[in-house]
Amino acid sequence: MFGKGLGEEADEPVIIDLSSMIDCVFILLIFFIVSTVFVEETGVQVNKPDVGSSASALDKNSILLAVTSEDKVFYGGESIGIQGVIGKIKPLLTETPDMPVIIQGDKDSTHGIVQQVHGQALLAGAMKDRISISTK
Repeated sequence: MFGKGLGEEADEPVIIDLSSMIDCVFILLIFFIVSTVFVEETGVQVNKPDVGSSASALDKNSILLAVTSEDKVFYGGESIGIQGVIGKIKPLLTETPDMPVIIQGDKDSTHGIVQQVHGQALLAGAMKDRISISTK
């Protein structure tokens, strides 16, 4: 029979070995740290128009451009203007040609400016079906 009987005295103290459980917890911790996705923000707050449920999940590798209410274009917290779009995103698109470009247009920005940024992204080599305009 396994274990100790009811009438037997316990001579040895019971020790619970937690080292294997701690190893599993650290392995899970390392896994979640390595698989975490960091999204690069544009650096400015953009008031996006409310279009209902058009929100989609961001790809972990994407180019985020923001157009503010003053019609300024930002990338990575830096004002680049419409002329700077090609210079900033063309090197990224040569490394990964199918990288999505997301344009975050403020609801008070001029539609023509957002479309000019869209056109500059096309000239920089972005795929037509990989350019999105983000809304709230």
